[in-house]
Amino acid sequence: MANEEINNNELEANLSEQEGIRRDKLAALQQAGKDPFDVYKVNKTHNSETIKNNYDELEGKTVTVAGRLMSKRGQGKVVFADLQDRDGRIQLFLKINDVGEENLKEFKTYDLGDWVSAEGTVFKTRMGEVTVHVTSFQLICKSLKPLPEKFHGLKDPDLRYRQREVDLITNPEVKDTFYKRFKIIQGIREYLDQRGFIEIETPMLQTIAGGAAARPFITHHNTLDMDMYLRIATELHLKRCIVGGFEKVYEIGKNFRNEGMDVRHNPEFTAIELYQAFTDYNDMMDIMENIAAYCCEKVNGTTKISYQGTEIDMTPPWRRVTMVDIVKECSGVDYNAIKDNAEAQAIAKEKGLEFKKDLSEVTKGEVLNALFEEFCEEKLIQPTFVVDYPVEISPLTKKKRGNEEFTERFEGFIYGRELCNAYSELNDPIVQRSRFAQQEKERELGDDEAYEIDEDFMSALETGMPPTGGLGFGVDRLIMFLTDSASIRDVILFPTMKSLDK
Repeated sequence: MANEEINNNELEANLSEQEGIRRDKLAALQQAGKDPFDVYKVNKTHNSETIKNNYDELEGKTVTVAGRLMSKRGQGKVVFADLQDRDGRIQLFLKINDVGEENLKEFKTYDLGDWVSAEGTVFKTRMGEVTVHVTSFQLICKSLKPLPEKFHGLKDPDLRYRQREVDLITNPEVKDTFYKRFKIIQGIREYLDQRGFIEIETPMLQTIAGGAAARPFITHHNTLDMDMYLRIATELHLKRCIVGGFEKVYEIGKNFRNEGMDVRHNPEFTAIELYQAFTDYNDMMDIMENIAAYCCEKVNGTTKISYQGTEIDMTPPWRRVTMVDIVKECSGVDYNAIKDNAEAQAIAKEKGLEFKKDLSEVTKGEVLNALFEEFCEEKLIQPTFVVDYPVEISPLTKKKRGNEEFTERFEGFIYGRELCNAYSELNDPIVQRSRFAQQEKERELGDDEAYEIDEDFMSALETGMPPTGGLGFGVDRLIMFLTDSASIRDVILFPTMKSLDK
């Protein structure tokens, strides 16, 4: 008991004046036998939007609403208040003749942010606002912290991300973004489920960080006494499901990459990968553009959007262009005229391109990709599929039919940003092992994001995987476009934040 008193005294010493007043009000309520934290259940009958949208049916009917008290006005024998629930706000009207003098006096002491339930009849005021004429009410939770000033809300970005619950309370547009997030993810599932795909769950803890070129988070399993990794991709396990006989699979889930943070990257992010047997990368282009258009229509009512002031048309079909052609268009370099690696290296030096290894080790294909990243990506504003990537940077992809320098791989770009990555999947285990061996050499040359050999996956490929198309895209990035959000943090409820202690 003594320790509890010391802790309470320390807490009270750090409280603001407003927090102290609220705690005093709580203590008075508890002393009067009206502890709001003793309320276990509320028989709520309607939400605010339901009442407004069905006014003709509900006029004069008794309803019970519940929500957060966001405003109070009026004096004497009448009080108006706004209650905010899941869908929006509903006005309350309290009159001394209906609720009693003592009760009305108590209601006036409630603070903005308190949770209240109210029963009453539905009517419209002279101004035409749908309102609940309250006959009884109850304080169901006391807010011990004041909300931000009502006219400005919570605006500081760092505070908004750290105190997302307050952000949701005070900024309705933020709540709308996350409703749209739910609808977009629902739309992705609807589109795939209607086409016979099944949703799979694969391990988040893995013994090898495979399926992508990225730096993983490392943890340790004490019982097995072994290091493990938070997954960087779901690819290899999903392909093993194709080997096992599932012909259409997908997974929406979290991936983790121990890399930088910016407006497009969060260490923990939501992605989807899907695989379909007997298809190739052309089919994956159809699926990607149709999912994007389907979800766009679902949340915005159109396939045309405005993103950061730029009009974007998601309507299929999207532009398709080879990496060779777009590099020639944007940089003037004709890849087909480059004779060998040495000539490509000279061009890279002339253009000031940088690589993770010595320039003398760089190949023609790697120079082509670097030229694309440097001169082309940011110019791809309207939805565009860039196809046929060099074999050196696509270790899990089938070679291009008719030109083995390239692979049947594409990436999709919108507003200069990568949205998706897809392949005609490599299913030759002998070639796959040689590609992994080359990746091992890349690791030895200093590329710590190069692939490792996953023997379980190799065993699956040797068992036999049919021709397969695969597609992965960042769900958070698609949501950014469809909600006109500038930063990935605006579409992740609780983004990764630096500790305030540091």
